[in-house]
Amino acid sequence: MATGETGFGDVVYDLVSVQYHALKGGHDYGQYVRDARNGGYEEIASFFEKVMEEDSQRAEKCHKFLAELQSKEGVG
Repeated sequence: MATGETGFGDVVYDLVSVQYHALKGGHDYGQYVRDARNGGYEEIASFFEKVMEEDSQRAEKCHKFLAELQSKEGVG
C-alpha cells in the first residue's frame, strides 16, 4: 500500500476523509431538516433526511472498509 505524507496509506486517508465529511454533513443536515420543517417545507425536509441517510450509509461503508484494511494489512 502506498504511503502518503501522513505516514498512513493513501487509501486509509481517503476513507477517513470521506467518513469524516459524511458524518459532519449528517450532523449539519439535522439543522437543515428542522429549518425546512419550521418553514413548512415538508418535501425539502424529506429531501434533507434522505441526504442525511445516504451520508450515514456512506460513513458506515467507510468504517467497514477501514476495519477490513486493518485486519488485512495491519493498518492502524
